[in-house]
Amino acid sequence: MPVGRPFPLLVLLVSFVLCGYAGVRLLDGDWFLVALWFVGAAVIHDLVLLPLYSAADRALVKGAGRRRGWVIYVRVPAALSGLLLLVWFPLISGRVSERYAGVAGQSAEGYAARWLLVTAVLFGGSAVVCAVRTWRGRPPADGAGPPLLKRRRG
Repeated sequence: MPVGRPFPLLVLLVSFVLCGYAGVRLLDGDWFLVALWFVGAAVIHDLVLLPLYSAADRALVKGAGRRRGWVIYVRVPAALSGLLLLVWFPLISGRVSERYAGVAGQSAEGYAARWLLVTAVLFGGSAVVCAVRTWRGRPPADGAGPPLLKRRRG
C-alpha cells in the first residue's frame, strides 16, 4: 500500500518539527500559565462565546424574517470584526500597553480606533456589495442564502 509522495510527507515532517520547536520555546518560560491560558481560552470559547454568537446569529436570522438572504451581509463583517477583536483584544483594551511598548518598542495607542475603523470599513463594504447587487436586480433570495453560493439551475 503506497504511503504517498515524498514531498508532502517531507513538508508534514518539517511542520511537525517546527510545531515541536515552537511548543518547546513557548512552554520554556512559564509552561503552567501558558497551558492554563490555552485551556481557559478553549473553555471560555466553548461555554461562553459560542452560545453568545450563536444566539446573536439566530436572533438576526429570526429578525430578518422572509429576507434571510440579507443576513450574510451582516454575518460576514461581524464575524471578521469579532475575530479581529478576539485576536487583538489585549491591545484594543489597553491592558498591556506598557508591556507591549517595552517588548515591541512601539506605542499601543490607537488600536481601539483602528479596530473600529476596520469594522466600519467591513460593514460599509458589505453594505455597498448588498446595494450593488440589489441595484442590479439580484437581491438575495428569501431564505436561500447568499447569491454567490446559490446553485444555478439549467
